[in-house]
Amino acid sequence: MADVAAIARVEAIPSILDVCCRVTGMGFAAVARVTEDRWIACAVRDEIDFGLGVGGELPVRTTLCDEVRDTREVIVFDHAAEDPRYATHHTPLTYGLQSYISMPIIRADGSFFGTLCAIDPRPHRVSKPETIQTFELFAALIAAQLDADERLARSQADLVDERTAAELRDQFIAVLGHDLRNPLAAIQAGTEMLKREDLDPRAAKVVDQMRVSALRMGRLINDVLDFARGRLGGGLPLNAQTGVQLGHTLEQVVGELRSAQGGRAIRTDFALARPVACDPDRIGQLLSNLLANALTHGSPDGEVRVRAVSDADGFELSVTNQGAPISPSARADLFKPFKRLGPGQVREGLGLGLYIASQIAAAHGGVLEVASDSAETRFTFRMPA
Repeated sequence: MADVAAIARVEAIPSILDVCCRVTGMGFAAVARVTEDRWIACAVRDEIDFGLGVGGELPVRTTLCDEVRDTREVIVFDHAAEDPRYATHHTPLTYGLQSYISMPIIRADGSFFGTLCAIDPRPHRVSKPETIQTFELFAALIAAQLDADERLARSQADLVDERTAAELRDQFIAVLGHDLRNPLAAIQAGTEMLKREDLDPRAAKVVDQMRVSALRMGRLINDVLDFARGRLGGGLPLNAQTGVQLGHTLEQVVGELRSAQGGRAIRTDFALARPVACDPDRIGQLLSNLLANALTHGSPDGEVRVRAVSDADGFELSVTNQGAPISPSARADLFKPFKRLGPGQVREGLGLGLYIASQIAAAHGGVLEVASDSAETRFTFRMPA
């Protein structure tokens, strides 16, 4: 049963029973689970051939432990035949006992678990204060271990439930992301076909809006998939290459977002003197997320600057925009997933862009930092050579 298993998990029990026998001179010691209708041996040390093993039961009414359960007080005697109270008591007479001690085991919540007891057919000096205190200490230790074991079991169960729910959630996100890609690809292909047609200005504007929306949806899906991959696989996967010339990748990202934003002012300053060891697609994604964030939250009439430098020290990429500064409290959670803006602020996307950018930076062995004041806000990615 569960109580026997719980006592078996307390590694100190065999040593406790051994010490109980040694300090008293008695030949049988046990930890018993005692309820209103059952007495069950959960752990036993038997040197007198009492004949009761682990899991064995005694009729609870024949035991003194039943009285201990009622009073929650220790019962102890050295020599039953000479003790006026126990000379004719049914328990010593039934089991042929002369010396006896039974200490209650009380859990932290006040519930009664059972007893730590010892018996012997010969008389022994058991009622000494130091012996009673030893049994009291051992009973408290057993109760504490049972409480700790129960707390651990609850924590593990909660952890399993939480982990299962998290895995199901992340798997759902991943499947959803994959299932969205096919219809999105069809929409993007359709807009490209329509752009080649001779459309009137109104229809051409609608097609351009559809194309911008499709690009934005593509970024959102990529962020969702990367978030799911990172949670399920332990980090973002990289296709790292050596000797990468990043100029074309960075220019392409800036061009796409400049087009999507209707020609918004984006100034670039690229000084890429050396090739970079990196995953160029991921670096492009990092820039796309930072630049989209700057265009969304920066001042609409302010300039956005993109600067990239590669030299002997490594690679540095920064995106700067004008506008309201980011508060210190918001900065603390800025790179967390699903970060929501404050009340009354417009929220675009899923709140994953900066989180994914920070994960890309970390996967490259670099860091992504933010500095923000009333003049400008700058996100800077640095990666050592």
